[in-house]
Amino acid sequence: MYHTLDPDKIISTLETLARRIGERFPGSGLERVGRNLIEITQRTSAGIADIATPNYTLRILAGLVIGGGIALMAWLAWKARGLETSAELTNIMQGVDSATSLIIVFAGLALFIWSLEGRWRRDRALKSLHEVRSIIHVIDMHQLTKDPSALGAPRTSSSPNRGMTPNELLRYLGYCSELLALASKVAALYGDKLRDPAILDAVGDIERLTAHMSQKIWQKIELIQDRMPTRPASDALGPRS
Repeated sequence: MYHTLDPDKIISTLETLARRIGERFPGSGLERVGRNLIEITQRTSAGIADIATPNYTLRILAGLVIGGGIALMAWLAWKARGLETSAELTNIMQGVDSATSLIIVFAGLALFIWSLEGRWRRDRALKSLHEVRSIIHVIDMHQLTKDPSALGAPRTSSSPNRGMTPNELLRYLGYCSELLALASKVAALYGDKLRDPAILDAVGDIERLTAHMSQKIWQKIELIQDRMPTRPASDALGPRS
């Protein structure tokens, strides 16, 4: 249990985080994003189990095609045993040439059917990962206007709402960073259960994206902390409520 990601634990952590956001910023868009991420994680948990389940219908069909090709080869070999004249040999050789082409077609068909399962699995996983990537960008949008350099600056008619105190801004940016980290873990569930190279590449891209976004957020956090003359230990970013 300590070597793989547990979707239930991720969901539980997200639910706690969404409650924390709602208690400090009730009715905020960030709280709704957190709730949306919970729904995506729940669908991911159920979807991965379904995607990872072997498609026995396709596997049996591919097996039947392969078995048919082997049976054809065996039949031709059995017929060739009774050859006695060169005329018969010539006819059989012509038949073997046609059968060889047919076997190649059988093999190509079997390979195509066998690859359908992997391609179907990859397509479903990549569509779900795209949904995770989309909400990551939504989370990033929520922190874009939280610019610590604008604290106390004169407002214009088009200025975004910057009514947060420095401490509130620290909390808000911290929540954004936590949501990004958990979204990355939701994507990592696919890499944990599915070993397709294309899926692993997509998961890696999402992990790098969230790491880059979190780095930008923590630069803002450090800037706010540097501007605060004194900060009680209870306000330190660590275990947060």
